[in-house]
Amino acid sequence: MNSAKRKIVLEDGQQYIGDPFGADGEKILELVFNTSMVGYQEILSDPSYTDQAVVMTYPLIGNYGMADDDYESLRPTIGALVVREYNDEPSNFRSTRTLGDVMKEYDIVGLSGVDTRKIARSVRDYGSRLAIITDADTPVEECLAKLREYVVPTDAVSRVSCAETWVSKAKYALAYAIDPVDVVAIDCGMKQNIVRSLNRRGCKVTVVPWNTPAETILALHPDGVFISNGPGDPKDVSATIETVRKLIGKKPIFGICLGHQILSLAFGAETYKLKFGHRGGNHPVKELSTGRIEITSQNHSYAVDAASLVGTPLVPTHINLLDNTIEGVACPEKLAFSVQYHPESAPGPQDSSYLFDRFVSMMKTGKLNLSDRPEKTAGSSENQVAGTVDSSVSADAAGELRGKGE
Repeated sequence: MNSAKRKIVLEDGQQYIGDPFGADGEKILELVFNTSMVGYQEILSDPSYTDQAVVMTYPLIGNYGMADDDYESLRPTIGALVVREYNDEPSNFRSTRTLGDVMKEYDIVGLSGVDTRKIARSVRDYGSRLAIITDADTPVEECLAKLREYVVPTDAVSRVSCAETWVSKAKYALAYAIDPVDVVAIDCGMKQNIVRSLNRRGCKVTVVPWNTPAETILALHPDGVFISNGPGDPKDVSATIETVRKLIGKKPIFGICLGHQILSLAFGAETYKLKFGHRGGNHPVKELSTGRIEITSQNHSYAVDAASLVGTPLVPTHINLLDNTIEGVACPEKLAFSVQYHPESAPGPQDSSYLFDRFVSMMKTGKLNLSDRPEKTAGSSENQVAGTVDSSVSADAAGELRGKGE
């Protein structure tokens, strides 16, 4: 791009002209918004944002820089950030780089100086849609023609999943030394704080690619199986759905976000795309068995159809108090449960971390109590050094964990 200005053009012809930061280039992406006030680094590095342009509704972004320990993946795959004001001079003793520098390295385009509240309202009122970020001089008609011709990719999970199996051991967790628990995590674009959350509770985590067959997973003899978050339409990952279907009843299963949708599909339920999705750190969720309200971190475009749960073994466990969508399901008889939101936070509140303790309890006792909030496993302090990388993993996988302070 040679122009000093950059713009975003939506499918309906709306255009917003602003200032560029981050990488150069033209991109067509799904436009969504996030209402979090902090946590832009974790958002930038969350694989679930693959192929999306994220409008940050909080006005000032970049002011605390980028810290080496706060990435949720080694290689951010988000498409773009759209912000009201970008700060390129961060003030934070932990910061080692600016947001703009990191975005240049990973080919992430940025647009600042636009009316993000107006864009967010447009997405809220008319739904998520495609948008093109391009040179300000590009004619609108040309932009709209490119948007009409664009084919939305369906391979996002395969692009962000690990290429080979790797292991994160709970070497420093007291609980693992006393009562070891082995978890296989199916990586559909997993945030690294999930691995750390399991490590803190005494779990050794073996991470496998998204398309790993059930037979291969069972051959590892895990105490339980975890299905991760990830980008895109859950129906695009039929191989993972089939794997989970074969694991049901054979191993305890816990899923988060995309993993929640995959588990539901494996049980015979259906999913659908929300108008504009849930993205932010303040979504109220009610646990039906206890009536307790949790403030949750969310990032998803799809949801489980409540009506489709009828006739399946699944029961709803949590609902979103903003729109009454399903936020959790379970099948106690098969030792399987999942939630739509992110109990690992990063960023966001930590109201729901008990779900990791519930998973560990389910693996150890062979029972799933939907109203029980187990005491934290010994060694599960959120501040404890959680795990170490097995010497047999690849250099890339080891670097990912070490880059997160593991």
